Amino acid sequence: MDAWREELNAIIGARHEGRVAHVLDRLRALDARHPNVADVAYELAWTLEENDQLADARPHYEKAIALGLPPNLHSGALIGLGSTLRGLGDPERAADVLRGGQLQFPDNPEFAVFLALALHDLGQHAEAMKLLLTTIADTADDPGLTAYQRTIRHEASKLAAAGP
Repeated sequence: MDAWREELNAIIGARHEGRVAHVLDRLRALDARHPNVADVAYELAWTLEENDQLADARPHYEKAIALGLPPNLHSGALIGLGSTLRGLGDPERAADVLRGGQLQFPDNPEFAVFLALALHDLGQHAEAMKLLLTTIADTADDPGLTAYQRTIRHEASKLAAAGP
């Protein structure tokens, strides 16, 4: 196991226990010692975002993505970057990142939800609602919702036809 992996796992464990201030210091120190480890950059970005330190999180997400992550973390980093960009007031770039994530991970419906938030911020309300309704129809297993999937999809298609 890589030397940094054991320490990162311990830090993530502490984060799950709620010791966030201590975790941030440890993640920053680990990132300083291992600046080219994507997993460390990703966990630092995620923790910063969770603590509303969006401006600090953004470059760490970008670094983690550029360094290369395994698919599950790469997906999470794209969601995190999109969410962070949206929170920083850049919904257009957020939408671009999230659309790219949809293309890379077509089976991950969370991209549609976060993209819908960015589209809403851009004033594209009909497209945002269409994405949300379609995602609900595609993913919900609640009997009350599955009974209405056809209607939900019909309403989503009417939103798309209506335009903005």
